[in-house]
Amino acid sequence: MKKGEPLIFEESRCGRTSFSLPALDVPAQPIESLIPRDLLRTELNLPELSELDVVRHFTRLSQLNYGVDSGFYPLGSCTMKYNPKVNEVVASMPGFTDAHPLQDEKEIQGLLELLYNFEQYLCAIFGYNAFTLQPAAGAHGELTALMMIKAYHNKMSNEKCKIKNECRNKIIIPDSSHGTNPASVSMVGYQSVVIKSNGRGNIDLDALKKVVGDDTAGLMLTNPNTLGLFDEHILEIAEIIHKAGGLLYYDGANANATLGVCRPADLGFDVAHFNLHKTFSTPHGGGGPGSGPVGVNKKLEPFLPVPRIVKENSSFIIRHSSFPQSIGRVHSFHGNVNVIIKAYAYIRSLGAEGLKDVAENAVLNANYMMSRLKEYYYLPYDRTCQHEFVISAKWQKEKSGVKALDIAKRLLDYGFHPPTIYFPLIVEEALMIEPTETESKETLDAFCDAMIAIAKECETNPDLVKNAPYSTPVKRLDEAKAARELNLRD
Repeated sequence: MKKGEPLIFEESRCGRTSFSLPALDVPAQPIESLIPRDLLRTELNLPELSELDVVRHFTRLSQLNYGVDSGFYPLGSCTMKYNPKVNEVVASMPGFTDAHPLQDEKEIQGLLELLYNFEQYLCAIFGYNAFTLQPAAGAHGELTALMMIKAYHNKMSNEKCKIKNECRNKIIIPDSSHGTNPASVSMVGYQSVVIKSNGRGNIDLDALKKVVGDDTAGLMLTNPNTLGLFDEHILEIAEIIHKAGGLLYYDGANANATLGVCRPADLGFDVAHFNLHKTFSTPHGGGGPGSGPVGVNKKLEPFLPVPRIVKENSSFIIRHSSFPQSIGRVHSFHGNVNVIIKAYAYIRSLGAEGLKDVAENAVLNANYMMSRLKEYYYLPYDRTCQHEFVISAKWQKEKSGVKALDIAKRLLDYGFHPPTIYFPLIVEEALMIEPTETESKETLDAFCDAMIAIAKECETNPDLVKNAPYSTPVKRLDEAKAARELNLRD
């Protein structure tokens, strides 16, 4: 660390200690009998500090962290909304936290009922026949969905194919897709076919028609897409794919824009994953926790992962058999149950009308911010957005050499976490902003004011922006060097 907080070794003073144990008053085995001699060390290079100094050091470090509880998190396509604390309270109830994954199902009927009911809620919200709660994240949900698509085509494969599924080995992906889409496609053994977007940010229908054929297994589509735009031709797209014998997959990462407004199953999507840690307000980041349930229509239901929770009379049973076409297990037990409980509490607290309000306010907030910023930043698709929007630092780059990365760094000096940058890849110098429904107008205005101020700095003092940040403990980093010469010690 520089200036802001010294290393704990730099605070060390010889002879200081924070804790001491009384002398051992019972016979002890020689340490050599417990630890091999070649692994023993006679000197340990540990810092010497009082307990108070240690506590203050790590408390100060923790206060350098940025989270949604401390500030606005406008990361586009991430939906970093606030997680109500009541969700945490509910998930922390002893009946949930004390349950063991291997406990007899008769002893966890309440928990199984919650999981069963949560699947029914998701079916009602998104229009599907059934769900699996096993996937641990969005990408895991993608993988699960594609495995079911492959199993379906194996079953339905044309007799002319010499090898099962040989005829259908391609998944179509728009150029605005999340990067996990082609990665998931490759993991399942399919080939990705990328098609371009048109001038309004929709899938180019002519381009789609050219690549669809007997080898099409399906199309993966985020709707609204990563440009924050709802595809205006979704019903025609679904017809094209289904007519060719393929399946339509919905990447539900952006479902925060459509809750209670439209259901992907009604639009023709055969299978979809949804991020509980986004749309249903459970915390995420730092690698977890997460949850990516997958919903399917009737034709794909037989392929859902097992075990499945079924209701027989008034009891809930964990059923492992009876599903011969299942793709099998994709996660231990029933997925990340603690996350699911928080999402359950979120749905119950809001209800149907509340969920619709979520989407409407998220869309309202995004359009408000876009209308304020489009005068100062290039807007590649000037149409009503959904829950997020993409502006560009193209003007700033052309006029003064300031890039999206520079603007993101400068935002740190204004006390804001930067938005997503350089994504989607089809927009030059992209700045992808998602306010969510949880932020106040005052917060949105403060962020827009900062972005406008930076746009003006790009004209009057571009070097100021290019060398930002100035207010952080660690100043401007060389990202390329850090990525190529990773060093976590110095």
